[in-house]
Amino acid sequence: MGGSARSEIFASLRKTGRGETQENVQRERLSLGSAPAPEPPATEVCEAFILNVLKNQGSVDCVSNRSEAVQAIAHYLYAHFHNYRLVTGNDSRLGAMPWRDAGVLPRFGSLEAGEPVALSYARLGVVETGAVVTWTGKATPAANNFLPKHHIVLVDKNDLVLTMEKAWERIHHAFEKTGRARGINFIAGPSSTADIEAELVYGAHGPHRWHVVLLGDVPVDARNIASAAGSDQT
Repeated sequence: MGGSARSEIFASLRKTGRGETQENVQRERLSLGSAPAPEPPATEVCEAFILNVLKNQGSVDCVSNRSEAVQAIAHYLYAHFHNYRLVTGNDSRLGAMPWRDAGVLPRFGSLEAGEPVALSYARLGVVETGAVVTWTGKATPAANNFLPKHHIVLVDKNDLVLTMEKAWERIHHAFEKTGRARGINFIAGPSSTADIEAELVYGAHGPHRWHVVLLGDVPVDARNIASAAGSDQT
């Protein structure tokens, strides 16, 4: 872009924004309306969330309690690595898990070279996208979300929200009580890229497997969908 054209564009932007009050900007924004929400793949919340996780190339386990969660994580670890080791942040909820019940050996901290699996506890699950929301900080390193070969995420059924808008409402409400997190990550599937010859490749610059453990009173139909998908992947 030539220098003169660039200058004209920025001058136009400055002219457009100059002198506008916050009220006018808000009024104009509201007048634009919003895009229609995507049609969920199922009417039941857990079922819709699981279907979108699977659509995002993730895998799912459904468990009723923390003991079952540990057992499911142990099964996943042994199936892929023939051991029970993983890395997780110093999240108090993960620290209180009954790891010894299944022989899982967590190391609490940030992922280091040569460690293939990390576990995170999601603050929210977003039904319309199949994404999980994690907060990062000193106790919950972002490296654990983006650097392992396999990323396991534990999310509570009660923390599922229908839309991105509802997710941001919950996030703002939480921050009013506890203060802002260092970072917010919306994660919807393993890493992927189509930069090379337009061919979609998973795990090119981050996790190539993404496994969600949904904790709580999950309806039978939703559990069956997760179980059938798990059978297809074995």
